[in-house]
Amino acid sequence: MSFILYLIVGGIIGWLAGLILGRDVPGGIIGNIIAGIVGSWLGGLIFNDLGPDIAGMAIIPALIGAIIVVFVLSIILRGLRKK
Repeated sequence: MSFILYLIVGGIIGWLAGLILGRDVPGGIIGNIIAGIVGSWLGGLIFNDLGPDIAGMAIIPALIGAIIVVFVLSIILRGLRKK
């Protein structure tokens, strides 16, 4: 059950990161989940366990990490579309 909650929280964090940046995450729901989980990992490396924790994810670092992941992904994909 905790794995499912982890996926749900990851998806919500990825979705919020896309909303904050005003950019769509490629891949829809799966992309949101991946951005949230990778963002959680990245944010955990940078900020450790800052703030509240849900399903093993510290929310504030996960959101900051997901914003970074979505931003970098959007820049890469925009560059690939122009070629």
